[in-house]
Amino acid sequence: MSFVYEPTTEQPQVIHADHEVLVVSKPSGLLSVPGRGEDRTDCLIERLRGAFPTILLVHRLDMDTSGVMVFGLTPHAQRHLSKQFEDRKTKKTYLARLWGRLDPKTGTVDLPLIVDWPNRPRQKVDHEQGRPAQTDWRVIRASDTETRVRLSPVTGRSHQLRVHMASLGHPILGDPLYATGQAAEFPRLMLHAENLRFKHPETGVTQSYTAPAPF
Repeated sequence: MSFVYEPTTEQPQVIHADHEVLVVSKPSGLLSVPGRGEDRTDCLIERLRGAFPTILLVHRLDMDTSGVMVFGLTPHAQRHLSKQFEDRKTKKTYLARLWGRLDPKTGTVDLPLIVDWPNRPRQKVDHEQGRPAQTDWRVIRASDTETRVRLSPVTGRSHQLRVHMASLGHPILGDPLYATGQAAEFPRLMLHAENLRFKHPETGVTQSYTAPAPF
């Protein structure tokens, strides 16, 4: 069954805007940028372009993930912010709800990832050809059926948090690609980009922006 894109009607929320940067909270169910085809033109950057015509992409969130994203509003800001992401100078924190009880309370997943070509857009662990990927986790609270965690990706691979949690046997609830059975039967992917820290491209001062998780 082929994927049908039905973008959410929920609108992005502006968290901060100045003459260099724009920080917003993206809703789940909305592409960050246009996909291929006429039916995938509705996306976050296009919804914001009317109010911010000079908007420029710096990074992305998966369609199903909600939370904080930053855009450049000048070419200088875009270059400066993109370099911070490339050099791992930004600090990203996510909230997630996982299937089952995750032990211990803290840990790190260090598993290299590569695209699973026959099953794109899925990614997979590949110790020979995969690119290095690390994720730190900290349990906030847990029951026998579910664990709420704070995730801090050290690297920024595609689907990294989703594959890493699934590799532990605790997929993110509502994940259409990596969860199965009851774990997949949720109205949305329970993954939210809660906080983003970066240096302002003009002042060099560290900025920190938060969007509360809607779950």
